[in-house]
Amino acid sequence: MGGDVGGGGDVGGGVGGDASKGVGRLSGRGPRGGLVDVAAVTAAWEDALAAPPWPGPPVWVHSDLMPGNLLVSAGRLTGVIDFATAGVGDPACDLMVAWNLLPAEARPAFRAAAGADDATWARGRGWALAQALIALPYYLDSNPAMAANARHVIREVLADLITGGRLG
Repeated sequence: MGGDVGGGGDVGGGVGGDASKGVGRLSGRGPRGGLVDVAAVTAAWEDALAAPPWPGPPVWVHSDLMPGNLLVSAGRLTGVIDFATAGVGDPACDLMVAWNLLPAEARPAFRAAAGADDATWARGRGWALAQALIALPYYLDSNPAMAANARHVIREVLADLITGGRLG
């Protein structure tokens, strides 16, 4: 995974260290502790880090496909906004929408349409998890909707790994 968006030695090009700090803040230490199952999110993060890097050239990515950045009308995607984090890198970072917006039963169809192999899917899941682990403590008091979405993503990532037999 190169040095661009979605690229360095960590899932998401440097997000790894920030995600580790996020886990520490949520682990039961201090006033915000106990918000996540640290053992489970650590195992999920390690699963993402174990995925092989993107072997192809960097591609254009939005890298922040959160529900608030997607415009929908009549149940259909009509637009994408907020290109502040757009760049080139690993296409896995644009798969985060699978865990932060789509229901579990829609993920296989989305994955097939995206053409994501196992490694790309694992990196995408890691990207979604990393952003959620950073967002939860950051938005806990200031933006309840963003904090709720972060909790949702963490639950969905863990459920996905449990269903797939990758977490006990």
